[in-house]
Amino acid sequence: MKVFIAGKGVISAIGNNVAENFASLRNLQTGVSKITVLPTRYAETLPAAEVKLSNEELAQRCGLNSSEPRTAFLSSIAAKEAVADANIPDFKKWRTGFISANTVGAMDKTETIYKYYLEDDNTDKLIEEDPYDEGYVTELVANQLGINDHITTISTACSSSTNAMAYGARLIKANQLDIVVAGGCDAMSKFTLNGFNSLMILDTNPCTPYDENRKGLNLGEGAGYVVLVSEEVAATLAKKPTTILAGYANANDAFHQTASSPEGKGNFMAMQGALEMSGLSTKDIDYINLHGTGTSNNDLSEGIAIQRIFGDVPKVSSTKPYTGHTLGACAGIEAVYSILSIENGIIFPNLRFQTKMKELDFVPVTELLENMEVKHVMSNSFGFGGNCSSVIFSKAN
Repeated sequence: MKVFIAGKGVISAIGNNVAENFASLRNLQTGVSKITVLPTRYAETLPAAEVKLSNEELAQRCGLNSSEPRTAFLSSIAAKEAVADANIPDFKKWRTGFISANTVGAMDKTETIYKYYLEDDNTDKLIEEDPYDEGYVTELVANQLGINDHITTISTACSSSTNAMAYGARLIKANQLDIVVAGGCDAMSKFTLNGFNSLMILDTNPCTPYDENRKGLNLGEGAGYVVLVSEEVAATLAKKPTTILAGYANANDAFHQTASSPEGKGNFMAMQGALEMSGLSTKDIDYINLHGTGTSNNDLSEGIAIQRIFGDVPKVSSTKPYTGHTLGACAGIEAVYSILSIENGIIFPNLRFQTKMKELDFVPVTELLENMEVKHVMSNSFGFGGNCSSVIFSKAN
């Protein structure tokens, strides 16, 4: 059974919808800049890719109360766009699920509570009154969408959104659901910024993935969702889906809590598994959207695994120089970019690349490539805890 992609939605530092993101990608417009929205002592020293809208402005756009978590606003905006883009007649008559990923839930709200937690002797009460976990955001947005057949939150670090899409596809193939809105979201928070800073993997300049002189990543925020549908649902649509979710796989190299194995074992297994499910060969892949965070370990392990499995490496690039590393949202956002690549015959460049890595035989694309034949795109997402996932999007016949 084929699983079709009927709609897509995204919000990131380079745009508040799909059209704006696509325009920024084509115009080589980065979203990495000085931090202006998140209140932090590092605003002047650690660049990031923020959505340049306040919580109040985001809340107005999505119809939620402005007191809700920022992650929920981002999720709602992107998920609603995806559903609207799918334009499924009698949407509610189908068995529908919402599978949303994130890594830190509503941490921006928890951080506010924590300040009072330190000042209040009645600590147990404050802990009990903090409902802001990962699932809170998912349930809030599912209610907005009117989805109640199946609601699940996935949190597997930076591979979260890929696993959300894979789980959604499995439910459709198993005839448990007809439609799944799948993807992920994450907002900037002090917790993530301080945490990654403590690991000493943040670049104090805009990041340079796959460059020999890379110095780390830039954090970002946003959300990206796709609407997965069964063959039966796809047949009812006036706008025929352009792409299918052809293959996916999740693997774990069990090497280290925050680092990939030097030989990229988990990365290799994830890519190999996705290829096997899709029935494609390495020569069929036209473009790989790299995980490509800009850290020394990540880029090297992913690059070694790609060389091992592909040999003759296809066109590759990381889009994180545009959006920063959006953690649980990155695979959802990059799924939208992969689909745009197929639909428009475009391969987006790896911004700011200058020097080839000495350990690798290939370099990423550095100029916008247009009028390309792009039938099959692999997108990689490799997270903490060794959780590695790859997905393949293919042009629908």
